[in-house]
Amino acid sequence: MIGYNKDAVPTPCEPGVTRRILSYCDEMMMCEITFEKGARGNLHSHPHIQQTYVAAGAFEFTVGDEVNVVKQGDSVLIPSGATHGVLCLEAGKLVDVFNPKREDFLK
Repeated sequence: MIGYNKDAVPTPCEPGVTRRILSYCDEMMMCEITFEKGARGNLHSHPHIQQTYVAAGAFEFTVGDEVNVVKQGDSVLIPSGATHGVLCLEAGKLVDVFNPKREDFLK
């Protein structure tokens, strides 16, 4: 399956944050998340394993009790059930991969 970014409709998430679902199957989903500087992905958890790649920008990631700054080219692995969130320090994009797919994103 080819996922063309031009065909992926951006969905507003939180203020200053949009999500594009790029491709998925039952076992996996890839999304592009665009952040304006200062925007937040509020603390939350879900049963999915999440791998995040920083495609552009800089972000302060909280995973459990750890807080780290990540920049373009860095990645973050978020275990199933871990509380996590992000603050955008420099406008950018994240590529999130979930296992299994996020059914809630498809509704």
